Amino acid sequence: MTLPYSLDIASLARDYAGGTLTPARVVSDVYAAIAAADAGPVWIHVVEEREVRAGAAALERARDTGVALPLYGIPFAVKDNIDVAGIPTTAACPRFARVPRATAHCVRRLQDAGALLIGKTNLDQFATGLTGTRSPYGACVNPFDPRYIAGGSSSGSAVAVATGQVSFALGTDTAGSGRVPAAFTNTVGLKPTRGLISASGVVPACRSLDCVSILALTCDDARTVFEAVRGYDADDPWSRTASAAATPQTGLGAGFGRAVSNPRFGMPGDLEFFGDAAAREHFERALEMLARIGAVAVPIDYAPFAEAARMLYEGPWVAERLAAIKAFIGEHPDALLPVTRGIIEHGSQFSAVDAFEAAYRLQALKRRCDAALAGIDALLLPTAPTIYTLAEIAASPLELNRKLGYYTNFVNLLDYCAVAVPAGLRPDGLPAGVTLVAPPFGEGTLLEYADRIQRAAGAQLGATRHPLPAARISESAAPEGIVLAVVGAHLSGLPLNHQLTARGARLIGPALTAPAYRLYELPGANPRKPGLVRTGNGKDGGHGAAIEVELWTLPPGEFGAFVAAIPAPLGIGSIALADGRQVKGFVCEQYAVAGARDISAFGGWRKFLSAGGKPQ
Repeated sequence: MTLPYSLDIASLARDYAGGTLTPARVVSDVYAAIAAADAGPVWIHVVEEREVRAGAAALERARDTGVALPLYGIPFAVKDNIDVAGIPTTAACPRFARVPRATAHCVRRLQDAGALLIGKTNLDQFATGLTGTRSPYGACVNPFDPRYIAGGSSSGSAVAVATGQVSFALGTDTAGSGRVPAAFTNTVGLKPTRGLISASGVVPACRSLDCVSILALTCDDARTVFEAVRGYDADDPWSRTASAAATPQTGLGAGFGRAVSNPRFGMPGDLEFFGDAAAREHFERALEMLARIGAVAVPIDYAPFAEAARMLYEGPWVAERLAAIKAFIGEHPDALLPVTRGIIEHGSQFSAVDAFEAAYRLQALKRRCDAALAGIDALLLPTAPTIYTLAEIAASPLELNRKLGYYTNFVNLLDYCAVAVPAGLRPDGLPAGVTLVAPPFGEGTLLEYADRIQRAAGAQLGATRHPLPAARISESAAPEGIVLAVVGAHLSGLPLNHQLTARGARLIGPALTAPAYRLYELPGANPRKPGLVRTGNGKDGGHGAAIEVELWTLPPGEFGAFVAAIPAPLGIGSIALADGRQVKGFVCEQYAVAGARDISAFGGWRKFLSAGGKPQ
């Protein structure tokens, strides 16, 4: 069942602001979609619908009081190795199940931002695997072809997003568990820098390597969720901030440089697809697409990356998986699936000497890998070299799982960040994607590059029929200028637009204000102009409206002169957008609209003019 509207965050924010949807309606439709879904056992626990409805009603009351809710009414899911108070955490092992008293830090931040938790999703047991088949609750199947795997270990999270059951989901990613399922379900998988999202309240796989990951429909959505969920947590010993690498324009780390128009993407000279001709053809087409949008492929030596990748499962880091559940597996060895138990128990074969020797070797490899990244803007790889059927995985679970991690296993060991992004469908109609990798704190720039790739591919959102929405570019995606909301005569094609373009301003695209404004036609203005006035908290007695604006970026050096030339009663102030952002924009002093014609019902100045708006 595909909903008649898209669940991507930007579209929901627009529909909420415009009054065409409410959180209560979305909750009802989401539960209907879950009931109608037929993509394998996606959910382990679904919250009672009445509880989520009550949460939606509370959100509406909170927004009425002016509380900032950047994820207002956005439905989401979490992988069932992440704690939610009062809901069992199973890690896909029923005998392990426990009911936590506290909600994980990352989930709590999302709920505080207005997101609505729908439930907890299936996974490879104890987050050990990249297939999505290692669960006693059953295997998640690929929503494009049920003969194929969905990828794991965050399989349920990826399928829930891809099939339009939620807007986004949290997974975890130690070896590729948030990126491989993204590739196989046509979704975006953000694996951030270790520690930027708190892992407190997460059942560990490899505690020193684990990351909470984000599965989303678009790169814009992944950015929005990341900005809401990341944050220092004193209860997580591995928590850290990007403040040392952050910049005022983005608020995100940009440790390896700004996004550029013609990025140099490093790529292995000899790619491995394990005989999958369709995967090779898809990646070659992706490279042709990237060349058309200005990207340059730069050959790099992949050998040190590949050696580091092998160390994750062939080296002593497997012992860390044993350390995570040593007491439980010792008391209940039969509670684990045989394949999972075999992998984890193998950790007992390594000594402390093995661990130190591996750490020394990894550090030497990291020096070589860091040097390779220093000469490029990002590393570009197939997210996975191939995809397998359920039957193939059942026949050879360990060997094929190892192959799936060929391009993912090294990232956390080397302390990098990565984004898996859709890049169109393979010749056989199955999803596939590419992954961008960068040094730590580079999420903001990676997401901009990934957004260009997703838009160039022009793919549908997940397995739904909905197209990619218009870009919701934030200040972090336009670091070269100050974002300005234009509401009247400076709109593109209108009489004063030249004042922007002459100063080098660049159009980003349309946006909506929060429903907190009134728009008036200013009497006697030449050329004709509107005045935008804030009414208060956004829904005072229903007096606020969402008004269409255009977002432009203005070079910082031109901003002061532009503002100085704006005549009273207009000026530049802060404007609240429907998606929760605050940007600079045209506002009007209250005295000037006394007795002026209120044209808010038109929804914007351009619509007013198109409707033949004439003086009364």
